[in-house]
Amino acid sequence: MLLTLALCLGCSVAAGDPTPDVVIYGATSAGVIAACQVERMGGTVVLVDPDGRLGGLSSGGLGATDIGHKGAVGGLSREFYRRVSRHYDRPEAWRQERSEDYRGGARASDGEVMWAFEPHVAEQIFEGLIEEHGITVLRGERLDRSPDGIGLARAEGSGGPSIQWIKTESGRRIEGRVFMDATYEGDLMALAGVSYTVGREGEAEFGESLAGVRTALARYHQFAPGVDPWVRPGDPGSGLLPEVGLEGPRVDGEGDRNVQAYCLRLCFTDDPENRLPIVEPEGYEAARYELLLRDFEAGADRAPWSPIGMPNRKTDTNNNRGVSLDWIGHSEPWAEASYGERAEIYNAHRRWTEGLLWTLVSSDRVPAEIRAEIGQWGPAKDEFVETGGYSPQLYVREARRMRGALVMTEHHCRSAEVATSPVGLAAYTMDSHNVRRYVDASGQVRNEGDVQVRVPRPFRIGYDALTPVRAECENLLVVCCPSATHVAFGSMRMEPVFMILAQSAATAAMHAVRSKSSVQAVDRERLEERLLADGQVLTPPPVKQGPKGRALESLGSIVVDEEAAERTGFETPSQSAPGWFGPGYRHDGNDLKGAQSVRYRLLVPEAGRYEVRVSWTASGNRASAVPVEVRAGEVLGRFELDQRRAPAQGAYEVLGEWEFAPGEVVVEVSNRGTDGYVIADAVALEPAKD
Repeated sequence: MLLTLALCLGCSVAAGDPTPDVVIYGATSAGVIAACQVERMGGTVVLVDPDGRLGGLSSGGLGATDIGHKGAVGGLSREFYRRVSRHYDRPEAWRQERSEDYRGGARASDGEVMWAFEPHVAEQIFEGLIEEHGITVLRGERLDRSPDGIGLARAEGSGGPSIQWIKTESGRRIEGRVFMDATYEGDLMALAGVSYTVGREGEAEFGESLAGVRTALARYHQFAPGVDPWVRPGDPGSGLLPEVGLEGPRVDGEGDRNVQAYCLRLCFTDDPENRLPIVEPEGYEAARYELLLRDFEAGADRAPWSPIGMPNRKTDTNNNRGVSLDWIGHSEPWAEASYGERAEIYNAHRRWTEGLLWTLVSSDRVPAEIRAEIGQWGPAKDEFVETGGYSPQLYVREARRMRGALVMTEHHCRSAEVATSPVGLAAYTMDSHNVRRYVDASGQVRNEGDVQVRVPRPFRIGYDALTPVRAECENLLVVCCPSATHVAFGSMRMEPVFMILAQSAATAAMHAVRSKSSVQAVDRERLEERLLADGQVLTPPPVKQGPKGRALESLGSIVVDEEAAERTGFETPSQSAPGWFGPGYRHDGNDLKGAQSVRYRLLVPEAGRYEVRVSWTASGNRASAVPVEVRAGEVLGRFELDQRRAPAQGAYEVLGEWEFAPGEVVVEVSNRGTDGYVIADAVALEPAKD
């Protein structure tokens, strides 16, 4: 006997159709992959697409794949990147440049996969997967998020309710045996009454060292020192500038509802034939960008964005610096907002983005070289054609997160705890963008919430992080809002991982259907056997033990490694050429010349005369004249380093000696005008010998 908890009048998927085995809500990359897996297992599936566009972020501008460890990506997730590689193996795929001239994205060493791609290519691949597998897609059908939008029933003697059907806003009723939430927001999960959280846990809740407020970690994507927050500088009575919150510093470790900032990923090009102009947006308010201009006037001297090269002279451009594409402080309402409210939030983010770009190319308070640099770029004409070259997909970095039987935490990320019943691996840095902007105790503007801490090795994600507590729902799986803390989700929230989890969840769904069990009662051994047979990677690959680097302290008394420096670009870590300091070095991919740099900030504890030392690993493919600048308030020296030869002192080169007062010394390495790969390793200060 079924005890019905909700009723609905409406039409089913199609009159007379049998009930599908699995109903997936959300046509993100995860949703598409899950649907394919159900079909490959001989099941029936309906994919409900609320946005009318397949692929989510993967087709929405995020073409620079965040991986962490390539060996951790298997199954259908890896198949997607194989298809990307096969696409670009075709000469006709290269329209704006030659394949051999492209340097922006990396293939695996065997050339099997490609991790960088244009948005429309990803969308075509997802559409091709749908067609190949004959998947039923209900396009533009948004979930009715009212209590009438779901049918829940509880069988006598069961552990919890099951979803019988969901209803869309159009009145279409969709029945199913197992349901999956593949949205970035967790809308179906929330409608089903499953527990979730929004925001940051406090340190005490799970004993996480990175949890909650973290002003002490607020080193990256920051303002230059001395940016005043008041409308009239120095006058608190004049009120705060737009985009500044009154809230001051808080105790590190406290939890809150703040959510890391969202942005639009920009697919821009410098090809004049395929470039739309950056124009003044309707309703442009210059005052909203006063913080940006004051940051330049306080000493910020590089473009506040991070363009990563995609094929055909395009970019995937992300946030960088204190005021950039991230619209800090405006993402928290998104998770629980109505569809209309979300449309307004998206539009506001787009207005912010277009206004920022217009300010950067038009204001004479922006350094001329930065205006010129950004002015050579613009939206690609052949991407996001219906929305004027800007992605219709907001980068929802985080929204709701389920509270299941297993909560993934920082301890799993650090491999201090190991999840049982693994369904995939995550390997990326624990990565969160800033969540708020405030006035600090000294009266300056600061950002807070940025966390960038590497995981030591790929780590297992347990199956119970994809299932609700059984008492809350017996036939729902959640893949893009899994049970994880804010800190752990920062590593898990990458598109390859979402696709991995989706394939595993779809496999579990079919096992639940065939065994007529709840998703919580799926046989874990049988599940693991099938996942391995389908190419999923469940055991962390061995960490490559290459030659060890030199100890950082052997470079000098005051050392900053490239991992701790402020980077624009320089995305590729390496240990290929020996002689580095610390864990390795980074390079610019020999791409996006003039748009990549590394800034080392070294703190001088006491006045004295110091050597400035710079290290690199030499090779014949390096640049012959790498620009390096030394500053301590003013420019003390500009140099061009030939990185094709070994440093003069063998391990490093001394740029010179200077008298420094206590304070900050900045050494900046750029790839401007260079003719090969530019290496960024460690930089040091060492007291000069008499």
